[in-house]
Amino acid sequence: MTYTQLALTGVVVVVVLDLLVLRVGLLRRVAFWVAYAIIVFFQLLTNGWLTGREIVTYNPDTALTSGDVVLLGDWRIAYAPVEDLMFGFAMIVLTLDLWVLWGRRGIGGGPYADGPWQRRRDAREARRAASRAAS
Repeated sequence: MTYTQLALTGVVVVVVLDLLVLRVGLLRRVAFWVAYAIIVFFQLLTNGWLTGREIVTYNPDTALTSGDVVLLGDWRIAYAPVEDLMFGFAMIVLTLDLWVLWGRRGIGGGPYADGPWQRRRDAREARRAASRAAS
């Protein structure tokens, strides 16, 4: 498979997963698209820097781009090939879908799922309660 075919497949798979299989419906939420706009900005900034300086290059036989590094055009946006944007979209959607799905199922929802600060706060409160009971 070419890079383009893999990228398109990734996008189709996550859209089907989001809407039909996992039924998270993230793609129907305005909040997702606002957050995704922020993510895309930084993805283009980072990816554009790497591809614009030719630190990362792409084989023109497997991607839509001809191999010429341009800011806009030749299937590139801010130097980044559109396939990179498609892969990034697929990775973000899948990650967030699984996060939401597992959160709904209570995975990781133990007594200290809020992090170590919650544990420290509980320990402080237990010490205070013990000192009050002792006095």
